[in-house]
Amino acid sequence: MSANTTSPDKKTSLAVLSVGALGVVFGDIGTSPLYAIKECFAHGLTLEPANILGVLSLIFWGLVVIVSIKYLFIVMRADNKGEGGILALTSLAINSARRHGLQVGAITIIGLCGAALFIGDSALTPAISVLSAVEGIAIIENSLSAYVLPLAVLILVLLFMFQKHGTALVGKLFGPVMIVWFVTIGMLGLNAILRQPDVLQALNPMWGLVLIKEHSWLSFAVLGAVLLAFTGAEALYADLGHFGLKAIRIAWFFAAMPGLVLNYFGQGALLLTDPSAASNPFYLLAPKELLVPFIVLATLATVIASQAVITGAFSIVQQAMQLDFLPRFNVRHTSATEVGQIYIPEINWVLCFCVLVLVFLFRDSNALANAYGFAVVGTMLCTTLLVYTVVRHQWNWLIVPALVLIAPFLAIDAAMFITVLLKVPHGGWVALLTGVIAFVVFITWRQGRDVVRTYRRTISRRLDAFIHDLRPDHPVRVPGTAVYMSSLKGVVPQALMSNLQHNKVLHERVFILTIITEEDPRVPEEGRAIIKPLDQGFWQITLHYGFMETPNIRRDLDTYLLADCPMQLTETSFFIGRDIYVGGAHSLKPVWRNQLFLWLSNNATAAMNYFNIPASRVVEVGIQIEV
Repeated sequence: MSANTTSPDKKTSLAVLSVGALGVVFGDIGTSPLYAIKECFAHGLTLEPANILGVLSLIFWGLVVIVSIKYLFIVMRADNKGEGGILALTSLAINSARRHGLQVGAITIIGLCGAALFIGDSALTPAISVLSAVEGIAIIENSLSAYVLPLAVLILVLLFMFQKHGTALVGKLFGPVMIVWFVTIGMLGLNAILRQPDVLQALNPMWGLVLIKEHSWLSFAVLGAVLLAFTGAEALYADLGHFGLKAIRIAWFFAAMPGLVLNYFGQGALLLTDPSAASNPFYLLAPKELLVPFIVLATLATVIASQAVITGAFSIVQQAMQLDFLPRFNVRHTSATEVGQIYIPEINWVLCFCVLVLVFLFRDSNALANAYGFAVVGTMLCTTLLVYTVVRHQWNWLIVPALVLIAPFLAIDAAMFITVLLKVPHGGWVALLTGVIAFVVFITWRQGRDVVRTYRRTISRRLDAFIHDLRPDHPVRVPGTAVYMSSLKGVVPQALMSNLQHNKVLHERVFILTIITEEDPRVPEEGRAIIKPLDQGFWQITLHYGFMETPNIRRDLDTYLLADCPMQLTETSFFIGRDIYVGGAHSLKPVWRNQLFLWLSNNATAAMNYFNIPASRVVEVGIQIEV
């Protein structure tokens, strides 16, 4: 059984990590009380004491079973060399399945579905979180409700505009703000519980089971609302590599979970006393004189939750690029010390556009709640299926114990997935559509790249045969060094053949550079570069990167080659093939997928920018590819 057991040597370090985890990991699930209870009673469920206790019981035991047991004690032990997240888990599952000679196509599809749905969730979370926080101003004065939408849009636009500056500075405030948040909502809930202690009966799971039994079809709608309390559970796993298992567990059990449970039960106690508070039980828990600062605090908390999800989307996209499921985008590192802090401009503004469309389309958090949840549950279901593969083939459990462990969680996920399917006609189609679009892009790009690689193999010449056929007097060798990038090892790059065909010369020293992305999150420095001298002034260089790393050729050639190879970057020319696609016999079907691949290819970031190659030393060579 694998687990991320890395822990700081000092208690102070663990405390700092735990506070940081509160700010990054628990922002999404920590702001769910803003809308979860309110949504549970928005589908016709009457505000009878038995129903209130039933809803609270389902939420409490969901937090225990899904978050505490499933994620913190099972899923998070399925780490990929210390890293978590749906694509890291997919790579781990693929590796373990391959070792047992199994087909990995289904595993890949499941992982891509989870990643696609996570991207959809990245648009929905900022929209519903910020809207639900700002809606509190209508409680101060009903006339202020007209300003909810403009204020939410302003906050969201500023949030996305700030992304290019990174979160290194404000990130230090996230943890302390979330501590204040969990303490505040917990104390407000405790105050209401002390006035109505009967609400503690909801700790008995029978209340939840009775609710489901007595309300049959209506209970599906209630379960679809209850799952809103678990949104953000996937973030616990996704941020495993940043904080470690121990810090995340401490933050959950000692701060996040107590604050959430107290607040949910406090809202239930308020509803037992005053059913009319169902319009917004979260804000109505607060005394009127503290409502304004409470709204400000809630808005800060939802901005933090949104920031965490946006950063998660950047990370997923970067991993998908490295695993060759997306074209190259411009990845900017916003911190000199934190590897995971990146900014992808194209993805940032696409997300911003999607979030604003959702805000204007649904206009309030109640309507958005119908769209929310589908992506969350879909990702949870994919995670459970992938974890089963890891339990069977990585941890080497027998099939019966593996099923006994995973089947209960799979049943829960399946039941919740059925409930969110009922939301599809009422807004859930948004998450479904977003996920389908992302999945189609993933698959189209990967299959298109496979077509390109197959075509290149058919027209490429073997490198060893090419070198063997070179003569001392032909072609002419000119002074200097040339680096040719090749996606395929052992073959002559098309850029080299084109240059030789048109210019009739070769440099004295020729380096064939291949970038390989491993199915591990990071590659140790000692395993980064493999340098192999060939005959007649040729060298083969292979640089290995993990799927969570961004290639940096300028840095790594400086680091690994200057001591072993006769290369000076200031005197080296980099030859990069610029693919020009034309229609061929092996095009993707149907035609629109081929056009999508061509559009993605034409809009991909230039190789010299993505791989950080000195622009003044780059020569682009046009290469015609049939696709």
